[in-house]
Amino acid sequence: MNGSYRSMAKATLRYHSFPTSKAPVYTLNQMRRSASLQTLLIYGLSGPIIALNIWLLSVLFRFFQNPITILSIAAILAFLLNYPVKLLEKVRITRTQAVIIVLLLTLTLFIVLGVTLVPMLIDQTIQLLNKIPDWLATSQANLDHLESLAKQRRLSIDLKLVTNQINANIQNLVQQIASGVVGFAGTLLSGILNVVLVIVLAFYMLIYGDRVWSGLVNLLPSNIGIPFSRSLQLNFQNFFLSQLLLGLFMVIALTPIFLFLKVPFALLFAIIIGISGLIPVVGATLGIGLVTMLVLIQNWWLAFPVATMAVIMQQIKDNLLAPKLMGNFIGLNPLWIFIAILMGFEIAGLLGTLVAVPIAGTIKGTFDAIKSSNHSDFVSNFRVNYGSEFEEDE
Repeated sequence: MNGSYRSMAKATLRYHSFPTSKAPVYTLNQMRRSASLQTLLIYGLSGPIIALNIWLLSVLFRFFQNPITILSIAAILAFLLNYPVKLLEKVRITRTQAVIIVLLLTLTLFIVLGVTLVPMLIDQTIQLLNKIPDWLATSQANLDHLESLAKQRRLSIDLKLVTNQINANIQNLVQQIASGVVGFAGTLLSGILNVVLVIVLAFYMLIYGDRVWSGLVNLLPSNIGIPFSRSLQLNFQNFFLSQLLLGLFMVIALTPIFLFLKVPFALLFAIIIGISGLIPVVGATLGIGLVTMLVLIQNWWLAFPVATMAVIMQQIKDNLLAPKLMGNFIGLNPLWIFIAILMGFEIAGLLGTLVAVPIAGTIKGTFDAIKSSNHSDFVSNFRVNYGSEFEEDE
């Protein structure tokens, strides 16, 4: 009798503890419907919300352009200098001492470059601006000679419209560069002040940046803040360090090549291509195109080897060096990279194009980490819940 009572009690408890087979299916269908509605609502509202945020960012950047630019440059400098600081810390040097040593070495490097390289670049830029009108006249004479030869052979070629358009574009570019040079000379004092502010901010970011960043990240939920912090550090440090090294490679590789080809303003043209390469995807192409156009209006035959060698160096950089330096840490489709660059330029100009790709990579890396963590939590909860039910049922 006692055994029969116990079996009846277990059956009763099992009946009340576990629902029938129909109830979970109905509840699961409801959850699927609500999840699909939530997904549609999220996707429907994400477009207008993103567009509104982009517009607000552009408005804020216009109001606070100078402080945002200074803070961004200081943050990038702190990201780059954090590598040598960590190396010095491994030699049992305190972080404050390591930061001071690295900043002093950086200032020394800037002073040496400012005394030796910058005056040379300014002199070559002024000479280039003075010679461009003569180059345009020579190019126009060469095109007229080519057109006359074509007419002698009864070939209908009219190059006046093309040459006028090219000359107009080049003259506009020269005027913009000249106005920029004049503006830079007029605001030299403010530029020096901005450099000092950048160095001071980079110093404090290197010393207290971890504390400030930890406080900001702690304001976010842990499942968002931790992957966001890791993704931001990975993307910004690796991206800017890799881009800086790749741009330096282009300058070092192209300068002796241009000198061997006897290209005028070889150092200036190599630096233009190297700095343009800091902009991902389109920067190197724009720099090579600009240099080729400037050489073309002076010497047609010299433009071809200049463009060829620059493209060869770019291919070596993109296919051999870039994969080893950058790897696949950003993980973005080239189309999304191009869209991010366009949006960054629309919001913050040149600074936006420089930080657009690491910001996009940070967003993607954060979402990927959140999705993977949610998936692992779901799988672990599924195993625990259903495993416990199976154990009780046995």
